Amino acid sequence: MTDTANTANAAAAPPPYYRRHIFFCLNERANGEACCAQQGARQAFDHCKAQVRALGLAGPGQVRVNKAGCLDRCAGGPVAVVYPEGVWYTYVDLSDIDEIVTSHLRDGRVVERLCLAPDVGR
Repeated sequence: MTDTANTANAAAAPPPYYRRHIFFCLNERANGEACCAQQGARQAFDHCKAQVRALGLAGPGQVRVNKAGCLDRCAGGPVAVVYPEGVWYTYVDLSDIDEIVTSHLRDGRVVERLCLAPDVGR
C-alpha cells in the first residue's frame, strides 16, 4: 500500500473508541521466576483505575485501564504500556502511577524518567 493510500485510509478511519489505553502486566509465574505480580502490579493497576475515574478521564473517548498477561518485558518489571503511542513504562510506587496518569493519560506528555529502555526484554 502506498503512503497516499495509508493517509486516505487513516483519514477515513473513525475516531478511536478510547483516546488512550494503558495495559498493566499482572502476570504471575508459579515457577518462581520474576514477574510483575510480585512487584505490586495489581496495586498499581487498582490505583491507576481509581485515579483515572477520580479525574473524570474514564469512559468512551477518553482513557481505559486494562489488565494484561505477560507483556514479555519481565526484566524491566513491573511494566505498563500506553497506546496508541506505544510508550512502555516501569514504575516504583504509586506516585509514579499518579505522574503517568496526570502527565501522559490526561495531558499527553510522556514521562521520560519512567520510560522502559527499548532493549529491555524478558
